Amino acid sequence: MSSTAVSPMSVLASASGGRGAAKATSFAPEIQSMMFSLGDVRRPLHETAVLVEDIVHTQLIHLLQQAAEVSQLRGARVISAEDLLFLMCKDKKKLRRLLKYMNFRDYKSRVTKGLEEDDLLEDKVGAGSSSSSSSNSNINKRQKLAHDFLSSIDQTGELLALLDDEEIDEVKQERMERAEKQTRMMDPAQYAEFCESRQLGFSKKASKFRDWLDCSSMEIKPNAIAMEILAYLAYETVAQLVDLALLVKQDMTPKADDPFTHAVSATFIQYHSSVEPNLLGPHAIVKTNPDSPENTPPPTPTPLVHHVGKIQPGSLGNGGLAQDSTKTKQRKRKKSAAACGIEAQSSAIQPSHIREAVRRYGHKIGPLSPFTNAYHRNGMTFLAC
Repeated sequence: MSSTAVSPMSVLASASGGRGAAKATSFAPEIQSMMFSLGDVRRPLHETAVLVEDIVHTQLIHLLQQAAEVSQLRGARVISAEDLLFLMCKDKKKLRRLLKYMNFRDYKSRVTKGLEEDDLLEDKVGAGSSSSSSSNSNINKRQKLAHDFLSSIDQTGELLALLDDEEIDEVKQERMERAEKQTRMMDPAQYAEFCESRQLGFSKKASKFRDWLDCSSMEIKPNAIAMEILAYLAYETVAQLVDLALLVKQDMTPKADDPFTHAVSATFIQYHSSVEPNLLGPHAIVKTNPDSPENTPPPTPTPLVHHVGKIQPGSLGNGGLAQDSTKTKQRKRKKSAAACGIEAQSSAIQPSHIREAVRRYGHKIGPLSPFTNAYHRNGMTFLAC
């Protein structure tokens, strides 16, 4: 895509700086709800949502830059759907998913206008074939636009065949199965919140989405249909990040019957410890002093019997033992409460899971990976196209 080589980790490092001061809006709360509907916990971590927002924003900005270059080559004054379809042609599965989305948008437009209004227009105009065909083309404008563009660049017929392809999308099917398993143990209130989260998207807030991308400062601006596609690609990027992060989280979960668990966990802990202090901010305190109270062993308990045949006063009866048992129970409760809090936080998708997912997506893993073209790839590795 681009002529300069950009690694996924360098993109993540410069993501927050690339958003700029002009972008005052934020989609972090909406992304948290999207992550919940896509398989994360009910209250996803805010820092994870901010990281996902930075990645999505950076990738859309690069995508807009490349679409503007394609639009200039065509001699157009705006970024249209043809420019984005051209960038999507390299991945037929994702292009087919986008074409289905455009077909769905046409279907939604027909439902919104209503069948009664269409019948009235047909009665007024008449039964002429030209009028009915023009009305049909206006209703199916996205599908017609995609068909005309793909037919102009398709020489083998593979791209046009995607318009009529009814193959089951395995990614969508997996997400639906995961959502079904996620809702099995929900009460009515949780299920209502889950349904509201599933309806969220970037297209619901078109003006905020334009401000988020800072389209007003662009020389070549995207039109309405291009903004619909960009909103769809933004949601798909969030969904794919969650899909990959859940796989990383599952991969990093220790398994008792796996002989390589200790090696995988050690690698993850090393990467996790090197990333998390930077995410916690400058106020985070990492205790590494070996003489600190947390790292020193507990003192040797004072024996109850100092001398043979002589017992310490107050060690027997209801006084000393009752107090010691009460303190022990309190310590156990504090430890169990802290453990429950850590366990609840660890069940959510962590920022380290997102970073590891992007790293794995951008690089091939295997013994021959240093000798492949994955390490000499030009441009950014896009998640949605």
